[in-house]
Amino acid sequence: MRYARPLFLVAMLAILVGVGVTYYGRLKQRFANAPEKPKALAPGTAASYHGWTYTHTSNQKMVIKVSADDMQEVEGKQELSGVQLDIYRKDDGQYNRVRSAKAEFDMGQGILYSDGEVEITMGMKVDQPASGRLMVIKSSGVRVESKTGKASTDRPATFQFDRGEGQAVGADYDPNTRELKMRSQVKLVWQGKDRKSPPMHVESGELSYQERDLKVYLSPWSKLTRETMTLDAGPAIVTLVSGALNHVETTQAHGSDERPARKLEYSANHLDMEFDDSNQIQKITGTDQARVVSTADATVTTVTADRVVMDFDTSGDSSLLQTALATGHSMVESKPLVKAGVDPADTRILKSDVIRTKMRAGGQELESVQTESPGAIEFIPNRPGQPHRWMNGERISIAYGEKNQIQSFRASAVSTRTEKPKPADAKTAPAPELTWSKDLAATFQPNSSQLSKLEQWSDFRYQEGDRRAKADRAVLDQPNNRIDLTGAARVWDPTGSADADKILLDQKSGDVSAEGNVSSTRMPDKTSKDSGGGGMLSEDEPLHARAAKMQSTENNLKIRYEGHAVLWQGASRLEADVVEIDRESEILKAHGHVVSQLLDKAKSDSKDAKGAPAAKTATNQGARVFTIVRAPELVYSDEQRIADYKDGVILDRPNMKVKAREIRAFLRNNSDDSSLDHAFADGKVEIEQTAPGRIRNGASEHAEYYVDEDKVILEGGKPQFTDNVRGTTQGEKLTWFSKDDRLLVNGVPAKSVLHRKK
Repeated sequence: MRYARPLFLVAMLAILVGVGVTYYGRLKQRFANAPEKPKALAPGTAASYHGWTYTHTSNQKMVIKVSADDMQEVEGKQELSGVQLDIYRKDDGQYNRVRSAKAEFDMGQGILYSDGEVEITMGMKVDQPASGRLMVIKSSGVRVESKTGKASTDRPATFQFDRGEGQAVGADYDPNTRELKMRSQVKLVWQGKDRKSPPMHVESGELSYQERDLKVYLSPWSKLTRETMTLDAGPAIVTLVSGALNHVETTQAHGSDERPARKLEYSANHLDMEFDDSNQIQKITGTDQARVVSTADATVTTVTADRVVMDFDTSGDSSLLQTALATGHSMVESKPLVKAGVDPADTRILKSDVIRTKMRAGGQELESVQTESPGAIEFIPNRPGQPHRWMNGERISIAYGEKNQIQSFRASAVSTRTEKPKPADAKTAPAPELTWSKDLAATFQPNSSQLSKLEQWSDFRYQEGDRRAKADRAVLDQPNNRIDLTGAARVWDPTGSADADKILLDQKSGDVSAEGNVSSTRMPDKTSKDSGGGGMLSEDEPLHARAAKMQSTENNLKIRYEGHAVLWQGASRLEADVVEIDRESEILKAHGHVVSQLLDKAKSDSKDAKGAPAAKTATNQGARVFTIVRAPELVYSDEQRIADYKDGVILDRPNMKVKAREIRAFLRNNSDDSSLDHAFADGKVEIEQTAPGRIRNGASEHAEYYVDEDKVILEGGKPQFTDNVRGTTQGEKLTWFSKDDRLLVNGVPAKSVLHRKK
C-alpha cells in the first residue's frame, strides 16, 4: 500500500495534465471560433444597424414604411443607405415608392431627405408586382414627410408615365390629396395610343396634376405643340382619360397649324380642345372674341364670333378642319391674295348670328358657307370699275369651287344694294340699285368669283334712282349688265311705265324691251325746243300704248312698238303693226295696217288775237269730229306738224272720204290743238262727200282739203267733180266749197257742165 500511493499521485497528476491539455485545446478552439470584435463606432454615432425598417401607422392603417440596407444613427438622425420608402394612400390600397441610394431620416421631425438621385414610382398596388408603365419621377434633393408622405424638391426632376415623359424644376407631391406639382420650366411629351403617331409636347410655367380628378393644371401660361400645330395660351386645364390627353381648356389662346399651301390660325379668350387616342385634335371650341383664319393658295378666310366650334377629320395621319360653326355676332371674311398678273376677286364679308362653314376634303379649301339665321353679305371690289354689292337675307347659302372661289349662293327674304363707280365723264355716281324678293340664286364666273347671273323670284322689286320695276322673276345677266323680268313685269319712272309678260332692262344703256301683252304709258316730253305743241306727240297729255312688243332706247328717246300696236293720247289714236317714235327728232313712224284717229278739238272758249270771240270754224262745233286715216305707212314730223301717209291711203271725216296713193295731213300749229288743219292728197285721188239726199265725188292726181273753209281743190290728171244733183264738172283746177255749195273752175264759178243729171 506504501508503494501504491505514489502511483495514485502519478495517476492523478496524469489526469490533471490530460484535463489541462484538453481544456487548453478547447479554450484555444473557442478563442479561434469566437466572432470578431465589433469595430468602434464613429464619434457621435449612437448606433448602427443593418437591414433597418421603420413604419408609421394611423388608425391601424399603414401610412409610411421606410426600409434601408444600413442605418446609422448620428446626432439623432438616421443616415440610410439602400433606401426604400413606401407612402400609402388612404383610399385605394395603392402606394408610392421612393427609392434612393442614400438618405437622411430625422425621426423626431419625421423628415426623410436625399441629396442624391431619387426615384419615385406612383400608383403601385399592395401585394402585387408592378405592372404596366406607372408614373416614375426622378430627381435629387428630395424631402419627404414621414407622417404625411408629402415629397418635394426644388431641383430638376424628370417624369415618365404611361403615355409619355416630362421634366421640370422643382416638384411637390401630396399623397393625401394625390396632387403632383411641378414648380417651373415644365415640359411634357404625351404619346398617343399609337406610339408611331406624333406626340404632343406640353410646356408651362407651372403644373399641378390632380390624380383623383385626372386633371392637369398649367399656369400661368401654357403651350401645346404637335407636328405643325402650336397653341400658346394662358392657364390651362388638361383632362386625362386612361392616361391620355382628352380635353384641354384654356384662356387667352392663340393657335396655329401651318402646312404646305394652307395655314390655320385660331384664337379666343376661352378655348376648349378635344383629342382622340392619337393626340389628334377632334374639336376646338373658342368663346369670347373667337377668331379663325384660314390661309390658302388664293384667299384668306377669317371667321369671328362670340363662339366658334371647329370639328376636325382625324381619319388620316393628322387633324384636318372639317366644319366650323360660328354663333353670336358671327362674321366670315374671304379676301383674295394679291398675285401678279391675276385680277383679284371681290372681298366677301358675311355676317349673321349663326354661320356654318364646311371645308372640302383635305381641309384646305371652303366647300360651303351657310347662315342659320338672318344674314348679310357684302362684296367689296378690289378692281377699279367694279360695283360694290350688299345683300341681306333670311337664310344665305354659299357654294365654293376650287381655290375658294365662290360658285353660287342662295338666299330667301332678300334685299340687295349695288353701287356702281362714277364714270370718268360723269359728275356724280349712278344711283344705287336696290332689289327685293322672297328668293334669290346667284352663279359666278369660273375662276374669277365675278358675278355671272343673279336670279330673284317671288315678288321681285327693283329701284334705281327714279326707275322702278317689279315682276314674278328677275334674272340679272351681269357680264351683259341686263335684267330680264318675267311674269306680270312692270317698269316705271317719271317719264312713264311699261307692263308686259317679259321686260328686259339694259342697265348700261338704260334701254328697255318688253314682250307679251305690252302696255305702256309715256308722259309728255316737254323739251326746250320752240315747238308749236299739239300734234301726234303732244306735250300736254300722256301717250298710252299697247302692243305685242316694245323697245325703248337712248334714254326713252326712241320707242318701238311691234305687233298690233295701239297708241292713244287723249282722244287721238294710232294703230299699226309697228310704231316707231323718235322723241329727239320728233318723228313718228308707223308701218303696216296703219289707222290714225285725230280729234278736232272744240274751241268754243277760244278768242282771236284781239280778244274777240274767234270765228266759227269746222272744229268749233259741239259734236266731236274725228279724222281717221288708214294706210300701210305713216311718217309724222312733230316739228313740221305733218303726217305723211303712203302706199294707198283712205282719210275719213264726217260725211267725207278721201282715197289717194299718199296723203299729207297738216295739223294745227297750236299746243292746245292736234286736230287736222288741212291735207294734201296725191296719186289717183278720189273724194266722196255725202249729205242727206246728196252725193259729191271728186277725182284728180292732186287734191287739197282745208278744214276751216270746207274747201277742196282738185288739180292734175284731168280733175273731175261729180254732183248727183248738178252733174259732172271737169277742169284744170276745181275748187269746191262744201259749206257754201260752190264750185269754182280755174278760179271762177263753174259755167260749163258736161253732164247734168235731171
